[in-house]
Amino acid sequence: MNLVGTLNRTYNNLFSKISFADGLGPLALRVYLFFPFYMAGSNKLADIESTAYWFGEHLGFPLPTLMAYLAAYTEFLGAFLLLFGLATRLISIPLIITMIVAAFSVHWDNGWYAIAQSSDPEVGSRLDAARSILQEHGNYDWLTGKGSFVILNNGIEFAITYLIMLMVLVFTGGGRFFSADYYVQAMLGDKDSE
Repeated sequence: MNLVGTLNRTYNNLFSKISFADGLGPLALRVYLFFPFYMAGSNKLADIESTAYWFGEHLGFPLPTLMAYLAAYTEFLGAFLLLFGLATRLISIPLIITMIVAAFSVHWDNGWYAIAQSSDPEVGSRLDAARSILQEHGNYDWLTGKGSFVILNNGIEFAITYLIMLMVLVFTGGGRFFSADYYVQAMLGDKDSE
């Protein structure tokens, strides 16, 4: 029992000394999520007519123009709210809904993986054929200079990963010291601020 008590005290001492920086985890999630949501929202807004057409004709959404604007602005504005940690818990909820809709309406039929697994024989043979064509007819070294050639599977992996990250932010908030939420709560006199 003495060893267990010593380990428990050591554990508690170690993590109590770094608890002042517990806002770094939510900060990392918020900064990471900024980029995919900013890009998705920007791309939708850049060609909102095509987005609305795709929502209506390919996905079968009712009121596709309204849905396109809602998705685009939720992602675009949500990216900035996450980045600054302002209304983190609130904006995470519509972003979670956006990820659920994306996972089930766009990515579900493609399985889990975002990038097709080269260990799958069919994927492997397609990659080999594509590499052969590129090596023979293209500048393969230039084409692969920034990364390996892959086949996009477009599965639910990224949407679910972002959804999980957003769920964490719903429960943790923007984080201590590194979010606007923390300072807003402090100004309002909330002793339990983020």
